[in-house]
Amino acid sequence: MSRYFSYLNTATKIITSYKGDIVFALFIKNFFSGHKKYGSKDRKLICHLCYCFFRLGKAASTLPVDKAILTGLFLCSDESNEILKALRPGWNERVGKSPEEKFLLHNSEEPEARLSIKDVFPWKGDLNEGIEYKNFCKSFFIQPDLFLRLRPGKEKIVKQKLQEAGIEFTIIKDDCLALANSSKLDKTIELDKEAVVQDLSSQKTGELLSLLSGGQTKTVWDCCAASGGKSIMVADLLGTLNLTVSDVRESILINLKQRFKNAGITKYKSFVADLSRPLAHNSQSSFDLIICDAPCTGSGTWSRTPEQLYFFGRGQLDRYASLQKQIAFNTIPYLQPGGYFLYITCSVFKRENEEVVDYIKSTCGLNPIRVEYIKGYDKKADTMFAALFQRKDF
Repeated sequence: MSRYFSYLNTATKIITSYKGDIVFALFIKNFFSGHKKYGSKDRKLICHLCYCFFRLGKAASTLPVDKAILTGLFLCSDESNEILKALRPGWNERVGKSPEEKFLLHNSEEPEARLSIKDVFPWKGDLNEGIEYKNFCKSFFIQPDLFLRLRPGKEKIVKQKLQEAGIEFTIIKDDCLALANSSKLDKTIELDKEAVVQDLSSQKTGELLSLLSGGQTKTVWDCCAASGGKSIMVADLLGTLNLTVSDVRESILINLKQRFKNAGITKYKSFVADLSRPLAHNSQSSFDLIICDAPCTGSGTWSRTPEQLYFFGRGQLDRYASLQKQIAFNTIPYLQPGGYFLYITCSVFKRENEEVVDYIKSTCGLNPIRVEYIKGYDKKADTMFAALFQRKDF
């Protein structure tokens, strides 16, 4: 029993010292680096307790940290759990119940600290009506899968290597696999060369490229390239490209260089750019396709990084919505007549999605071809938004 209280106390200590200024996975890794007494099982269990706390979202802030940890653990468990068995045996016997039933049980036992699903994500009014609010909230209690996009011609060898390594996977489609999030792949397959770690919904944004007409898309600018996953996907889908990538962070482009090398992409241009400001006139070419995977709240990915849900403040939404409009306004002038602009976010907020689409239509003069949410919260995946526009002034 004392061992489980120790786990709970350590998780409480870690959570109370974390301020949300860096990714929690890095924070807790640094914590364990400075506390060598914890074995691998200890680290795994303590880490799980911390993430269960954050998965409770904004509801966690209404409870003492230790109680919120156990409540989160209860909501995130669907089978018997050794910590709950020791510390909350009554809850452990009911882990197979639905989230609604678990909330009712919690409230009957803790009437002074009543909770509801709406306390987890209290911004229902900011969601698109197509997002099923209750199901979206419940998705925070589930660890998403890890998804692989198999590169052209590598589908058979990747599946074979995974099978030989005893790594279980589910075939979503011939070039897409779902695996447990804890799967270790770096010693089994050649990442980026044979397969790319890319969320299911992120892969589906590529389906909008089938709407491009004429097969003449040869000049592409991935203007918020980050790690380059979208660029690799576009190269696989569209073939030989004149590719340009940019990002506001030079360090990202340095890492992207190695990733492109692994992926076999050697001919491309890159530059550092703060696209919240206009580029120098005539500093870049014009493009057949601009991909804008815009900086955003990441609200569609918070089941992967629940600490961001816990620390989110509505002022961040104002900042990102303004930034997204600035980036669109400053990049669209580099779109060729007849060219396409693909706007993507991993957000579920209307202000980052539909309102930006309206801005691009009214201020930048582009015509939307398809606008859609790509729901992943019911598939153990991210939820994303994508809008494909065309410039018609030709």
